[in-house]
Amino acid sequence: MDKTSNLKAIIIQTLDLNKAHDIVSIDLKDKSSMADYMIIASGTSSRHIQSLSEQVLEKFKDNGFRDSKIEGKESAEWKLVDGIDLIVHIFHPEKRKFYELEKIWSELVPKEKVII
Repeated sequence: MDKTSNLKAIIIQTLDLNKAHDIVSIDLKDKSSMADYMIIASGTSSRHIQSLSEQVLEKFKDNGFRDSKIEGKESAEWKLVDGIDLIVHIFHPEKRKFYELEKIWSELVPKEKVII
């Protein structure tokens, strides 16, 4: 297992142990050049979402991804933890339903059309 796949398993386990809901992993290797994987999860409150994002960031840093950071710090409904090859979105359930990232990224997009 490569470093990114191993880290993906660690992040999913961390989210699960800390009671994140509806954890989904999407393989982006054939869909985008921005990352290899995207993980999407839901938190139950703004405090829970913040806590989950901080714990995910800590796992990135513990595993050598020192340039990782949290986007959306001012938002109470959404956080993105950028781990370069692995992106983690943590949403409030209503916001997650609004953006429908699973639906967007589950469709196969030809590489010629993806310029990110």
